[in-house]
This record gives sequence, C-alpha cells and structure tokens, in this order.
Amino acid sequence: MIDEIEHKLKTRHLRIEDYNALREISKRVYKGVAPPWTEKELEYLIDKFPEGQICIEDNGTAVAIALSLIIDFSLYGDQHSYNQIVSDGTFKSHDAEGDYLYGIDVSVDPEYQGMRLGRRLYDARRELAENLNLKGILLGGRISGYHKYAKKMSAQQYIQKVKNKELYDPVLSFQLSNDFHVRNLLDDYWPGDHQSRGNAVLLEWINIYYQKKTKLIGRTKSIARLGVVQWQMRRFDSFSDFMQQVEFFVNTVSNYKADIILFPELFNAPLIHTYEGNNPAEAMRMLAGFTEDLRQAMTEMALSYNINIVTGSVPQLREDGKLYNVSFLCRRDGTWDSQTKIHITPDEDVSWKFSGGHDLKVFDTDVGKIGILICYDIEFPELARIQTLKGMKMLLVPFWTDTKTGYLRVRRCAQARAIENECFVAISGSVGNIPKVETMGIQYSQSAIFTPSDFSYPHDAIASEATPGIETTLITDLDMDLIKELRSQGSVRNIESRRNDLYKLRWLNDESKE
Repeated sequence: MIDEIEHKLKTRHLRIEDYNALREISKRVYKGVAPPWTEKELEYLIDKFPEGQICIEDNGTAVAIALSLIIDFSLYGDQHSYNQIVSDGTFKSHDAEGDYLYGIDVSVDPEYQGMRLGRRLYDARRELAENLNLKGILLGGRISGYHKYAKKMSAQQYIQKVKNKELYDPVLSFQLSNDFHVRNLLDDYWPGDHQSRGNAVLLEWINIYYQKKTKLIGRTKSIARLGVVQWQMRRFDSFSDFMQQVEFFVNTVSNYKADIILFPELFNAPLIHTYEGNNPAEAMRMLAGFTEDLRQAMTEMALSYNINIVTGSVPQLREDGKLYNVSFLCRRDGTWDSQTKIHITPDEDVSWKFSGGHDLKVFDTDVGKIGILICYDIEFPELARIQTLKGMKMLLVPFWTDTKTGYLRVRRCAQARAIENECFVAISGSVGNIPKVETMGIQYSQSAIFTPSDFSYPHDAIASEATPGIETTLITDLDMDLIKELRSQGSVRNIESRRNDLYKLRWLNDESKE
C-alpha cells in the first residue's frame, strides 16, 4: 500500500483570507524585529498590486509568502530606507509604470525550512519580473548574522566575507545563491533590525530578457502641449456656421503641434436662439439634438488634425428621458469617451432641468492619464482627489460663468485642486454676450493653466492665463514626468502624506453605469 503524500504544495497569489496565516508566520520569523503586517496593510497591498503578492500553500494553508511592489528606481536611488519604500504600510511608492520589482518581505514558516520554499518564491518573483518586462528585482537584504561580528568588523567587511563565503549569513548567503548581486550598503535602512544593526544590503537581480520600453512612435509623451480656448459667445445662423468656428480653433491650435485642445462648457449654447419661443428648458433639450453630430464631427477633426479634443460640454438627452451636461474626449486615434457633470447648480436645475451624472472617470491618452470635471464639479475636492488616486496628472475644466464672483469660485477651487493633488489644472471659459437668449446673456472668463506650487514650477503656480474678456487661446507645454517626481520628492507631498490610517475616501458608485 502506497503511503499518502503528507504535503500538497501550490504557488498562487496571496488573498486577504490568508491574513491569519501570514500573521503567524511573521510573528515567528520576525520575533523581536518587527510586528506583523496588519490586515489593513495587507488589504492595501493586494488592492494596489495583487500580482506581486505571492504565497505557497500546503493543503490550503499559506506557509510561505513573498510581498513586493513596483518602483521607479530613479526616485529612490542607491540610498534609501525601508520606510521610504513601504510608506508606513500605505505602499505609496508603488508605481505601475516603474522599472523594478522591489521585494519588501519573504517569510517561510520555520516548520517548512529545508523544503526550499524560499527558492520557489524567488523563482515566482523572477517570472513576474520577466512577464512585466521590468529591469530586475531589488531588495534591501538583511544581514541578520552581523550582530555577532559588529565589534570586530564593519558592515562592509562583513558583507565582503559573506560574498567570499568566509562567513555564512542566514539571509544574505541565501540571496546571493539566488543570483542576486550586491549593489551597495544601505545605512540605517531598518533601524528596528538590531541583528543587522539597522543596516541592509541593496541587492539586485538583473532581468536579462528586459527590453527597453522606448518606442520610436506611439509612445506616451512626457511633455504635453495643451491648447485652451477662451471662446467668444456669438449668434450663429446654423450648426454648420458654429462648427466652422470650432474647426478654426482646432486647426489653429493643431498648427502649433498641440496634443490637446480644451473648449468651454456649453459652448454651443448660442444655437439656442434658433429655438426662440421655447422656454429655456425646452430649448436646451432641443439643442441636444445637435450633440451626436457634434461628437462625430469632432472625432473626425481629432483624426484629421492629429489632436485630442475635449469638447467643452454639450447637452445630451439620453434614453432615460433625462438631460445631462456632457464633455466628450475625442482622441486622435479615433476613439472617444465622455464625462458627465455630476453636480448641478440650483440655476441649472431650475432653468434647464439638467440631471447629474453618476460616473467619475480617468482617461488614458497619449500624454498620460487625464481627468475632466465640468465647472461646478471643480468645487468638490473629493472628485479630483479620487481621480488623482487613479493616476490623473492633468485635470481639464470646461466652465461657464456669468459674473466675476462666479468665475473666482471656479478659479480659486481649480488652483486649490492643482496644489492639493499635485497636478496640472486647466480652465476654459467663454466671454462676450448673446442678446435675446434667456439665461445666457453675459459671460465672464479668464482662462488659465495652473500648476502645483513648488520650486520646479512658476512662482505663482500659474503656467499661463488669458486676458479677461477677449477671445483667444493659450498654448503651453506641461512636463508630465515632473508631476511624478514632485509627488515623491517635492517640498511637501500631499498625496503621499495622506493619513490613510485615520480617514479614507471611497467612491460608492463603482458598480453603476450611466
């Protein structure tokens, strides 16, 4: 009779249900060194990078775990601390667009030592790095045997003797045997690791299959040239005349090799005069009859003029019978998407009967991730923060205001969003007047592009701004990579410094569709 196999090992991704097993392993492995990860920390980690959290189970119970992040190594360099990487358990250093897998923990249940589970975990990490086309794997390796020799030799001398196999270190010797090589000593890497006297070794495994991600064409641009239209409200005889003026601006801005052009909120409102005799709400619903033709025409312009177009906003009548205020993103690759205005002002409700949308989006473009918030929505800081947490670096705000007081609400809030979210914010509005068009008689605007406030940006955090009250355009270059650098190395770091242990921002409508 054949004896039943005792162990049934399986390598898989870690799940939150594995937390109790992880806690017990950590208690035993890091006894006297560090407390176990909390359940909330593990939840953060799995949410940010589920592919990077690996475990080996035996008959359904996790017995070995490996945790990791992706980092942009240029932001940390050869001298950094463990806490800079794990950010007090918030893992804010994780960057899906980074270049290295960074190992933050490998733990094997002591009862399973000798079964080479650590080697299996390292093999799984290498496979992950290769599949993600990362340059390699980095980790701050403990030198847990150093405390025995600290009075006799320096940490550098100890590391060299371990490399030369004159000494054996339980952690470093294992890592060197797994094809890692020493980059340098990390002083004061983990002060709580008394066995290592706070030191660690920056170790690197090089992915020989890595292919440089540079693309000669079709790459995400690091410098985005943004064109912002300050639009003159005027009476147009027809939809065709209106689109001719739109095309003039698209053509003009594209001639300056701009990547994106932004129009104002409800910039097609002058066509309302063609529905004289109807009340404002009826006229706005009738104006929505032009929306599909406008979207189609501007999608074709985006292709023809090789520029991404944010169509300001226009009324859209949907199958539910409700009227929405919608901004379209018409990409120059022929695709399009939309963002609906979420918050409706009291006047918009009374005069035009607009309904608020339910989805908040972040859009992928060839200049990076952008967001759109229409006018009143910029006055709700939660929206821009949620977009930022989804990777947004540029926020585009089409607005319409009739007076300077209304304009200043939009402007001041847009400036605040740029600073608190460490992103660029552009606002585009209308000027002039439209006689005999009820609720749309006057407009006030000074379109502008705002930046974060730090040494790398203009001293007043304004990249450019238009002269109030005239029709014109702004064309400005924005360094999208600088946003990434600011968020990790700025004088202050609003995103990184958030106290996730005290408060949390959550979008409640993730599952709903408009």
